Order: sequence, then structure tokens, then C-alpha cells
Amino acid sequence: MKKALHKIHLWLSIPLGLIITVICFTGATLVFEQDITRALNKNLYQVEVPQGKERLAPSEVINIVQDRHGEMKISSVSIPKAADATYQISFSNGGKKVLFVNPYTGESIGWSKSYPFFQTMRKLHRWFLDVPKSKGSMSTGKLIVGISTIAMTIILISGLVIWIPRTRKALKNRLTVACGKGTRRLMYDSHVALGFYATIFLLIMALTGPTWSFGWYREAAYSLLGAEPQPQSQQAGHGHRHNEKKENGRTERQQENSIAYDAALKEIQSLYSEYNYIKLGKNEATVSLNKNGYRQKADNIKFNPKTGEITEIRKFEDNSVRQNLRGLIYSLHVGTWGGPITKILYFLAALTGATLPLSGYYLWLRKRRKQSSHV
Repeated sequence: MKKALHKIHLWLSIPLGLIITVICFTGATLVFEQDITRALNKNLYQVEVPQGKERLAPSEVINIVQDRHGEMKISSVSIPKAADATYQISFSNGGKKVLFVNPYTGESIGWSKSYPFFQTMRKLHRWFLDVPKSKGSMSTGKLIVGISTIAMTIILISGLVIWIPRTRKALKNRLTVACGKGTRRLMYDSHVALGFYATIFLLIMALTGPTWSFGWYREAAYSLLGAEPQPQSQQAGHGHRHNEKKENGRTERQQENSIAYDAALKEIQSLYSEYNYIKLGKNEATVSLNKNGYRQKADNIKFNPKTGEITEIRKFEDNSVRQNLRGLIYSLHVGTWGGPITKILYFLAALTGATLPLSGYYLWLRKRRKQSSHV
């Protein structure tokens, strides 16, 4: 059994090892992307709280922003719980860019940052730089990443079975890395011991990763976790939203919403004493319930777009399994489910995963060279 698994482990690792190294390394660089971006742009996220001054109402902020950015159509306003945090304005015709606004003055502080280094790492990690032409479509790079990630699961499981020692003494040896006994021993211990410590986290990443590459894999995972099959009409994709006509750089609907936002926000804040932020859309709001961990743990609230009166509250716990699985799988994949501690562990595990194929190549080539010298 172990001999067969050893062959599987070897012959999957040889052709795919370098690809797995790239996937793991780029994944490690992305773990703290948001933390690094926030640290480099603190002025976008935090402001000084003026003494004795209240934050502006959403309608006031919307009016100020719309006067300055009349060509942009506001789609949502995010109001954080923290008094020193900025408002974040999203636009339906602004792509993923977000405008940060001082909640006390309405001043536009700046746009969200996206650094070229992280953009390149993400393209490598997800598509091997071969970005699909449209969302949900396939590309050669996306296929390579998906296949390599599935193979990585088999490599990790086979490696774990091969690793299991027969005696307790051997177990102790395999759990330590000897640094003063030569290069070959260092490489072997690094491959075996560090691989064991990182396996559980690497397995979680490898098992969740292909959900972004293959629809059949995603549906199989959802079904395995108890989700109902997705209707064909929904699998085809979402329709495009139609733009509304503008009047003097501002739509009537936006004016109605900006007033409704105030009433909706006041009522929501009376219902929730603790939250991370409240994101107000044209007739619904998202109440984020946590600061770390599962990023999509939130309640959804619908309100009258003219009066702001709440018409429906859908608790996170009441969502279908399918609705909650996407956020759960993402959190499991990137390590945010346990806050800073799991992010650090994922970072270390991903870095270790990047070195495992390299140490494996070294051991394999050394063994082949030794065998050829005896022929």
C-alpha cells in the first residue's frame, strides 16, 4: 500500500511541483494583503474625531459626494461602528473602486488602493497569469491551477500515509529538523517534519481552492455539505443592471434613497448594539456582525426605499446552507475564520507548502544521481 502511494506521491509531484510552489507562495503573499494595504494607507481608514461633533447623516454625505462626483452613481454607503472610521462609498459605474469619506466633514479622502504586486500575485495564484475573458469562464491558466490544486490534495494525503512511522522513536525523529547533520538530512527533515506540521492547513486550502476553478467541483462540495442543487437559471449568471437617467448629475432615486438611508440607519442601529459596519444599498442593508473571521457573517435587512421603514429582516442563521457556504469556504481557504492567529498559521503553512516540492526535488535528484553512480 505504502509503495503504491509513494509512486503516486512521486509521479504527481515531479510534473506539478513547481506549479504548486508558485500557488503556495503567491497564496502566502496574499494572506496579509488587506492588513498591509490598511497599514500603508491609515489615512483612508481612520480620522480624528472632532470633540463634540456628530457624524454626518448618510443623506448629507451622499449630497456632498454627488456634488463633487456628479458623473458617478452611488450604489451603497458603508457606515462603520467605530467613531474614528471613515465612510466608504461604492459606485455602480466605478468598478471595485471605493471612495473613503470623512464622516464628520464629508470630505473625500481618497480612493481604495490596489498595489501592482498583489494584483500580479493574485493573477498568478488564481489563473497563472492567464486571466479568463469573462467572470466564470475557463482559461488554460485557470485549468492548470485547478488540476494542480486537486493533485496537491492527493499528494498531501499520500505523503501523510507514507510519513506515519512504525515506532514511537521514529515518530520523535520525524517531528524534528536536524540542522547540523548535513544538507541531505536538513532537506529530508524539512520535507518530512515541516510537511507534517503544515499538512492540515494545506489540505484545507487544497480542498477549498478548486471551488473557484470548476463549477462541477463547487456543486459537489456544496452537495456534500448539505446544500440544495442550484437551479439552472441561476447557474447561467446574473443579468446586468440598467442605468437610470440623470438629472443635473443626480437621479431622483438617489435623492429618495439618501433620505430613506437616514431613517433606515437609525432604526437598524436601534436594533443592533454591536456590529462591524452597516452597508446601505438602494432598498436593503447588510449588517456585518464580526470584525474578524467569517467575512460574510451578516444579517440582511430590506427597507422601503422612500421612507426607510424596515420591511424584512433575514438573519444570518436563517439563510440557506448554499447562501452561507460561499463565505465559509472563502474564510476556510484564506484563513480568516480564526482571526489573526489562523492567518499567521496559514501564512506559515503556505510558505512551507512552497518549499516542499523544492526539497522533494532535491531528495529525488540526489537519489537518482546516487543510483546512476552505482550502475
